[in-house]
Amino acid sequence: MKEVVIIGGGIIGICSAYYLQKEGHNVTIIDQSSMDSGASYVNAGYLTPSHIIPLAAPGVMKKGLAWMFNPKSPLFIKPRLNSHFLQWSWAFNKSCSSENVTRNISSIKDINLLSRDLYSEIKEQEDFKFHLEQKGLLMLCQTDKMLEEEIHTGKIAQNEGLPVKNLSFSELKQMEPNIQLNAKGAVLYECDGHTTPHLFMEEMKAYLLKKGVTFLKNEKIIDLTFDQEKITSIKSSTKTYTADEFILAAGSWSNLLSKKIGLKLLLEAGKGYRINSERDLGITMPTILAEAKVAVTPMQGFTRFAGTMEIAGINHKINPIRVQAIADAANRYYPDIEISADEKNNAACGLRPVSPDGMAYIGKSKKCENLTIVTGHAMMGWSMGPATGKLVSEIISDKKPSLNLDVYHPDRKF
Repeated sequence: MKEVVIIGGGIIGICSAYYLQKEGHNVTIIDQSSMDSGASYVNAGYLTPSHIIPLAAPGVMKKGLAWMFNPKSPLFIKPRLNSHFLQWSWAFNKSCSSENVTRNISSIKDINLLSRDLYSEIKEQEDFKFHLEQKGLLMLCQTDKMLEEEIHTGKIAQNEGLPVKNLSFSELKQMEPNIQLNAKGAVLYECDGHTTPHLFMEEMKAYLLKKGVTFLKNEKIIDLTFDQEKITSIKSSTKTYTADEFILAAGSWSNLLSKKIGLKLLLEAGKGYRINSERDLGITMPTILAEAKVAVTPMQGFTRFAGTMEIAGINHKINPIRVQAIADAANRYYPDIEISADEKNNAACGLRPVSPDGMAYIGKSKKCENLTIVTGHAMMGWSMGPATGKLVSEIISDKKPSLNLDVYHPDRKF
């Protein structure tokens, strides 16, 4: 049994705590927030084995540069004269290759499939009530060009053994009979599921408290003591904490602490927005509006519209132009739906940690033997949460990991 401190109480930290306490470890979670907001609460709630293509793929950087001058674009990269950002940008551009995609497809699929199944396992074993469905995911296309691209990606997924169907407009209407659609067709990934994120987070936190996990909220870790390749303590503005093992699951803030052990963890915050509508809109299928890169999820009690990847540093400013872009996309694909002013005014955002190659960091750096790094999941932190937590517990408990972790190594070169 080990004393374990987890820095970060989002989906990754929470799931790590769940599996660590199952192994008999004493776990403390420290978070700089009140643990009721951020990316783990405002995401699209998708469990996506279908998302086998990493963010760093051929043509993405070129699109990003073209979209730089469009404030409504799905991907916005704000240029900054900052050495860390410039290094990340160089590595991201270098990673936008077919080699990066080919190398990582199977790994992304495997961790997502494992995680999807673990959500179901957790719900059954603990008798949890959180919302969980596996209805699939639609990639809804308005143009022939995008439909061709999605069909091509679907074929890659089929080659990986995932169930995929191409749907005509008439087949779409049979699937979504209660809403008007403006689309050419869609690709359906039958392997995908969806959840209502805050319900899972609330139920999991309550469970962990009952199991003896300690939560320290609104406590920001600002420094650490590092000696002979081991962390001996970590410090907030008021307290010092010791442990046998430390887990860095601080999302977009993780690289600020990794510097303390001499590890330059290339990581950028990718801001995403969400709009909730509590009206009955008639949407029953989780859907990505393909051209707009907007996710639509029928959650428990409301429908969520989520999207954009805004790489502009760590900030929580709500850009009304980008919120409006999500609302406009909803109306283009669903002509009967108009997002109200109140719904837009209540938009929220979260920061997703993005590595240069679009792959998470999971594992120990050679620079520190008692620090496990888990961050960089980009847009798939929610989807990969339980699997990542299980892998963390296996690392800490000196067990053979359920998956090959080589592609996630925090010391990998770009």
